[in-house]
Amino acid sequence: MARVSFFLFYLVAFCYIILTDGAQLILVNNCGESVWPGILGGAGQQTPKDGGMHLGSGEEVVLDVPEKWSGRIWGRQGCSFDNDGHGHCLTGDCNGKLHCRGQGGVPPATVVEMTLGSSSSPLHFYDVSLVDGFNLPVSMKPIGGGVGCGVASCEVDLNICCPSALEVKRNGKVVGCKSACLAMQSAKYCCTGNYSDPKTCKPTLFAHLFKAICPKAYSYAYDDSSSLNRCRAPRYVITFCPPPV
Repeated sequence: MARVSFFLFYLVAFCYIILTDGAQLILVNNCGESVWPGILGGAGQQTPKDGGMHLGSGEEVVLDVPEKWSGRIWGRQGCSFDNDGHGHCLTGDCNGKLHCRGQGGVPPATVVEMTLGSSSSPLHFYDVSLVDGFNLPVSMKPIGGGVGCGVASCEVDLNICCPSALEVKRNGKVVGCKSACLAMQSAKYCCTGNYSDPKTCKPTLFAHLFKAICPKAYSYAYDDSSSLNRCRAPRYVITFCPPPV
């Protein structure tokens, strides 16, 4: 009886630690080809896996991140690296390195963003953003967490319907779709300068297009109301090329 009681105590304590001390991020490659996830921790935050790794088709990896962790994760495609981790990627490249180590991905890239809570402030905030453009479909789905936990995603391949003005091509193939900011390079489209607040920065025609196709993703900088998710789940699955719902 005492042994059972000890086991139950251990189980409860273990679950409590999971719920209050960070979260698990399960990265899954559901694409038909390899993906090289890039990871960038926020200011003062650690970066798991030195900021990058290889995931073959069908593979997954589990990352344990501490409470209050913030950062971004994106998928890189068409990468080639030597034994020292030097090379390049067709999309999402981080200074030609397998391990990004503090470097962000070159846009266009579909980005998963998150800020985790703590035991005293347990809500986690997360989204999928097209503010830096699009390179491949991705989703972030909580496991557990209760009612109200949403799925952040852009599950459609925007490259297929990308306007010609926003296309990024490699060897004649569209591998990415620029954001309006990246394509136009103006304050109006980038929500900077005189357009740096929600009252002056409004969604563009391109942002409306992105939103219509991927309603669960950020389409421009101030797309908070319909795109920012809140949850307190212990685990989240981040899937590259998620299956259609």
